[in-house]
Amino acid sequence: MNMMDRTVGDVLRDWRQRRHVSQLSLATDTGVSARHLSFLETGRSKPSREILLRLADGLDLPLRERNRLLVAGGYAPVFPERPLADPALASVRRAVDLVLTGIEPYPALALDRWWTLVTANRGAQQLLSGVSPALLEPPVNVLRLCFHPQGLTDRIANREVLLPHLLGRLGHEIEVTGDPKLVALRDELRSYPVMRDPGLRSSPKPDFVVPFDLVSDEGVLSFISTTTVFGTAVDVTVAELTIESFLPANAETADLLRQMLER
Repeated sequence: MNMMDRTVGDVLRDWRQRRHVSQLSLATDTGVSARHLSFLETGRSKPSREILLRLADGLDLPLRERNRLLVAGGYAPVFPERPLADPALASVRRAVDLVLTGIEPYPALALDRWWTLVTANRGAQQLLSGVSPALLEPPVNVLRLCFHPQGLTDRIANREVLLPHLLGRLGHEIEVTGDPKLVALRDELRSYPVMRDPGLRSSPKPDFVVPFDLVSDEGVLSFISTTTVFGTAVDVTVAELTIESFLPANAETADLLRQMLER
């Protein structure tokens, strides 16, 4: 259904089913009567803005989806969505730069909701040798870099473990956000030749964390990744911004990264 044609009832019902929550359970959690919630979903009652925000809290909707729920109910969005270059987000940009530069020589990059590269530090730039220039034309999608035959696929030493893990993480984000652009991205990634490798379906599970093992001219670089988010964001752009940091999984990787950055 076209997003502009969706009613409050459509949106609430979709998210309630996505979250596997019954009308009674949602009503109990939010203090809204089950009868009133039923009337909202069938269009027999018009909700107030406060009721919609309370239901959005109960369904743990992302800020972008809270705005859409409000718009479906005839209200203006309450959560701003500014471009990262907006002067109001200057402190956010400084915080991102602080994290990215502070972790050097280790790679780190900032991504938006759709895994599009926002910015990266010098350590991350060291990892992209051999990638097709066409894939590095903005907007750069980091997952596409990992799966595309002209990207990093052939250099990922443990791709039989890492790529299914990345698809699983993407699937979880689709469940959380319901974003059709992420669904299209997952379909694209599944279409690439590497996904026909039988090894992807028979690889053993790692002990405690999935590493990122990348072949470089200097040897295999092994990383453990961490994700940083803005936990108190009330701006859509900031709420959807993540910083992926790649920490060395062994001393050899740490030494190689220092040497590469110095050169």
